Formats: sequence, C-alpha cells, structure tokens
Amino acid sequence: MYRLIYKSRSRLPIDWDFIHELIGSSGEKNEDKGITGILLASRSHFLQVLEGDFDEVNRLFLRIARDERHDEVQLISFNCVESRLFGGWSMHAVGIFEFKEGLVSDLIERYGEEEGSVRFPVEDWKVLAMISDLRVG
Repeated sequence: MYRLIYKSRSRLPIDWDFIHELIGSSGEKNEDKGITGILLASRSHFLQVLEGDFDEVNRLFLRIARDERHDEVQLISFNCVESRLFGGWSMHAVGIFEFKEGLVSDLIERYGEEEGSVRFPVEDWKVLAMISDLRVG
C-alpha cells in the first residue's frame, strides 16, 4: 500500500463546478483501480492524497502532472504505508474556500497564507495534520 501527496496550482479559478468536474471524471476510475484519497482545494491550489497500489497511484500522478488544469505540481511524498487513511473514499473533496471566516483564519494562523487563502503545506506530516484539523473542525 502506498500513499502519495502532491500540491498543485490551478490554471483556472477553483469553484465547486470545477471540483465536481475533476472528481466526476476520476471517482469511478479510481474505485476500479483501488485508489482512495482526499482532495483539498482553495481558490487557487489543490492538495491531494492518493492511496493504493504503487503502479496505479504512480500512473495517476503522472496523468495529473501532465493535466493542463494543473500547474506547478509539487510531489510532497510517495511512501509505503501499512494502511489507508481514506479507505472509504474513492475520492472525497473539501473546498476550503467555502469555510466560515473563523475556521479559515485559524487555518491561516496555523499553516500560513497563500494568495488570500490557506497555504497548503509541503511537508507530509503537516498535510496529514491539516486534514486531521479539518475533520475535527
């Protein structure tokens, strides 16, 4: 079992229609290939965790890196793990841009600011901490 985390900048402004387009085109394919994960989105950036078989996750990441909707793709980590954190989700999306002002302010205080929104971390442990914070918050 492998977990890959990456961050990218969107070439287009991100809203729910854009996220649904991304998730809709990938959700069924990911499920067939045994890939699970979560996608976080601000108005300008994506942060995604993918889990599954090495070859399938690697192929998916290479497709994402070539996808014209993404720019500045940064691989944060690609590691062997004992178990899934997102086993129940073929792909779950969280739009940070939709959060209440207080929660966004708390996240900015913890993780920093980028282009008027929460800065997505580039350390794997901070990514998982942020996701944990979002689950609690």
